[in-house]
Amino acid sequence: MFAVLLLITLAFSAHITIAVELTFELPDNAKQCFHEDIKEGTAATIEFQVVTGGHYDVDMTLEGPGNVQLYKGTKKQFDTVKITASKTGVYTACFSNEFSTFSNKLVYFNFQVGERKPCQALGSIILS
Repeated sequence: MFAVLLLITLAFSAHITIAVELTFELPDNAKQCFHEDIKEGTAATIEFQVVTGGHYDVDMTLEGPGNVQLYKGTKKQFDTVKITASKTGVYTACFSNEFSTFSNKLVYFNFQVGERKPCQALGSIILS
């Protein structure tokens, strides 16, 4: 039984993916940033969508180490941004509603570091 648990644990821990998924309120005239430390060569994906508020739009930027701008979206309702980290360091995703003077926005946001890989089939494990 211990061997089976060990094999299952190893199968799930062979590749680690870190993901942050949240929905947050972005007030008018406001900017909110999220930071993630990413190692060189690691893939990352950011997905966002404005759920409610105004014209359902926000500005979004993604910066890498040294404040290098990797993405800039203006008045976007939704988008998906995929990168591979060129350097190890802090990557910053900022959402801005600074252009709005009276409309708060509700924003869904998913920041995934590492690639999701399907779980390997456990069919080859013999349970006794």
